[in-house]
Amino acid sequence: MKISKRYAESIKLVDKTKEYEVKEALEIIEKMPKTKFDETVELHVKLGVDSKHADQQVRGTVVLPNGTGKTQKVLVFAKGPKAEEAEKAGADFVGAEELIPKIQNDNWFDYDVIVATPDMMGVVGRLGKVLGPKGLMPNPKSGTVTMDVTKAISEIKSGKVEYRLDKTNIIHLGFGKVSFGTDKLLENYETIINAIIKAKPAAAKGQYIRSVAITTTMGPGIFINQK
Repeated sequence: MKISKRYAESIKLVDKTKEYEVKEALEIIEKMPKTKFDETVELHVKLGVDSKHADQQVRGTVVLPNGTGKTQKVLVFAKGPKAEEAEKAGADFVGAEELIPKIQNDNWFDYDVIVATPDMMGVVGRLGKVLGPKGLMPNPKSGTVTMDVTKAISEIKSGKVEYRLDKTNIIHLGFGKVSFGTDKLLENYETIINAIIKAKPAAAKGQYIRSVAITTTMGPGIFINQK
């Protein structure tokens, strides 16, 4: 496979046999040749748990101190006063049953996060097969099923992210943009990694954090020494 000149230049900066301190890794990212767009910096954490077991699930949310660099579009399922509250709080889209055919039949996914009031979960549940695989289903654990729609929207807009395991027991998460610079990315990284460490299930045995790597959207992976 042919690699780009920019990728070839980037990979020269990384020693594949080495685990870097996170600050050093972020400094390498800053030195890499830039793309035409502001790349996302991604975190990939492999955990020593088995996601098939309910008592070894790792999932939660955290508000990044410096945000994600991306403006999240929020859809809120609510009625009456709660729908009005959602609109005032800055929701991008607000609705109820009338949105179901639009999502089911028109493949409408022009939003990043869905918030729902508890009374609307019967309606939202009908979209489970469509929203579930896309990771868009509201969930009380992530604070997206709530009566406090103002708080939920405010947190999402200010940089709240959700982390959870995939089927291979890895958490994948964007935690900022290359343009943030080392210090802001480091703050975001530490906030997330501390949240993941605190979320360690009691049932997890042996080494919890197996490996940590950071990468940019178009760049090579850099392994982190995370003890």
